[in-house]
Amino acid sequence: MPRRTLSLTPNQRRELEQVRDRDHRSYLREMAAGLLKIADGMAPYAVALRGLHKPRKPETVYRWLRKYEQGGRAALIHRPRGHRGFSPSAGRRTRPDGAA
Repeated sequence: MPRRTLSLTPNQRRELEQVRDRDHRSYLREMAAGLLKIADGMAPYAVALRGLHKPRKPETVYRWLRKYEQGGRAALIHRPRGHRGFSPSAGRRTRPDGAA
């Protein structure tokens, strides 16, 4: 089975380096670091087990790689799950009884 690799354009590399170094979301910084290591020639399996601050399941790193290949950086961003009592249209919390 051939090793999975990632080829990056100079703009993609710059974008991932900026995310790795400066994004406020730690999960994105970790994903970007892992993807950059894969682009530099490290096997995704090795990145998962010993290439990150904390070992990850190899399936997790392969999922990051697949998501990035399909949709770029935007595909890596987690969608908000929402919270009880939050009204996205109003942009503020509401009480269950309808009072403000």
